[in-house]
Amino acid sequence: MAATDDTTGGGTTGGAVPAHHAAHPAAHPAGDHTGPTLDHTDPHARLVPVYQELRRRGVSSFAAVSDELGLSAEEYERCRAELIALGLIVPTTRTHATLADVRAGTWRADADTVAAVDPEIALLRLLDRERDRLREHLAEADRAYANLEALAGTFLRASVLAGSEVEVEALTDYRRIQQALDDIIDVMQESSASMYPGGPSREVHEVTLDRDRRRLEQGIRVRAIYAHEHATRPDVAELLDARSELGAEIRVAAVVPLNMIIIDQQYAMLPIRPEDARKGAILARGRALVRSYLGLFEHCWHTAVPYGSGAAAERGGDGLSEQQRAALRMLATGMKDEKIARSLGVSLRTVSRMLSELMQELGATSRFEAGVRAVRMGWLD
Repeated sequence: MAATDDTTGGGTTGGAVPAHHAAHPAAHPAGDHTGPTLDHTDPHARLVPVYQELRRRGVSSFAAVSDELGLSAEEYERCRAELIALGLIVPTTRTHATLADVRAGTWRADADTVAAVDPEIALLRLLDRERDRLREHLAEADRAYANLEALAGTFLRASVLAGSEVEVEALTDYRRIQQALDDIIDVMQESSASMYPGGPSREVHEVTLDRDRRRLEQGIRVRAIYAHEHATRPDVAELLDARSELGAEIRVAAVVPLNMIIIDQQYAMLPIRPEDARKGAILARGRALVRSYLGLFEHCWHTAVPYGSGAAAERGGDGLSEQQRAALRMLATGMKDEKIARSLGVSLRTVSRMLSELMQELGATSRFEAGVRAVRMGWLD
């Protein structure tokens, strides 16, 4: 920071220095200018000859060097600002400033006079500044982490639940549901397991494939179950084909009980009312609760068939399709037609037609009798 006297480096510290300054006769012999030249095609390349000349002089008027090298006003400002920012030059005065002068505030740098700094010194100072800045950032990060940890302890109710490992939150706003879903997917580290009784709209295809691509590249296992009724639709089949090609494990089932997504056995999202997804969603946190939902998913997974295997459409030796078999199982439990239709993801008319055909094939006069006969014949084993 201290300035040097006016003989340092053979230069002067006064005002503008003429280009033919007598202090450096060897540098500029008459008729043969051998000083640094500027490359006017590259703004950054101009810093080197300017700094070389300032280093040769030690302490000098920046304007004098600028005039000698033919810098424009814009180049003068840019070069001076960049060299100061890099710590390669510092503003100074014609006389040496003592520490007492600096502390007393009586020392002021000249507007134009600068002293050149050794590059190694400038680099060490820059590293020191960056280390200080990094320490500040780390300190800020520590403070932010401590604040978030404290807030998480409050809003996730770790203490309010008196040591409980679970939390359930009801979400009724569509935007909040989407944000919560994005949040839990974003922190996924191990696996995702989802099932869909209905067919996804084409608008979400690209989002789904982008998520699959990123997660699979990270080594995360992705599994999904779709209802066979919808998996045969061309637009849904296109999505399932693409997901399978990426590496996601896809299965189809005659019956998919509800929409559900499970992340890392830690988070689960499912509808408040399975029969009407518009009523909102439940976000469950904590392995103790989520494992129960995962058990349901695993049951559905093992009873489903791999997508593309053709097994979903095959009929067994009893001549029943998987959809018919599922309808019979529900019928045998006394389930109403409306609920069977919702579970299968088909219309009430389709269920009525299907059950009528089954009753005729079983020779039953009532639906209850059809269920009993199907059990006795081993069709539901």
